[in-house]
Amino acid sequence: MAKTEDKNYKVIAENRRARYDYAIEDDIECGIMLTGSEVKSLRTGQSNIAESYASVEEGELWLINSHIARYDPAKTWGHEERRKRKLLVSKKELSKLWQATSRQGMTLVPLVMYFNHRGLVKLKIGVAKGKKTQDKRATEQKRDWQRQKARLLRHGG
Repeated sequence: MAKTEDKNYKVIAENRRARYDYAIEDDIECGIMLTGSEVKSLRTGQSNIAESYASVEEGELWLINSHIARYDPAKTWGHEERRKRKLLVSKKELSKLWQATSRQGMTLVPLVMYFNHRGLVKLKIGVAKGKKTQDKRATEQKRDWQRQKARLLRHGG
């Protein structure tokens, strides 16, 4: 029996390069504090999280350098496109993230921004370690081999 698709779930922005540049060790779903015009702009799909990162500052988690385009109908009460946005996580998760970033080489990378099944904006953050050039090459070779294998299986060898 086919599973019914949730009409509210919608991916807004995805950081596809993150899995290439970083080795993702863990991921956490968190909420994000937005203004009304930012949510309206996200509903039209105008955002970018590719250059952004998350940081624990002064006991709070922040999304830095993410871009949400202006929403033209809200000219008077608009928003700043690249402002710091507070991320909502529990104290336990926050302490875990703070410990992970205090270790050598760990960083918090946004992976996906989406509307969940209730229509709320959520952000999936990955606790990641940067890959070296040779690791990136190995990932590329593995991906190329998977493509080639699929092509051989499709065409019967």
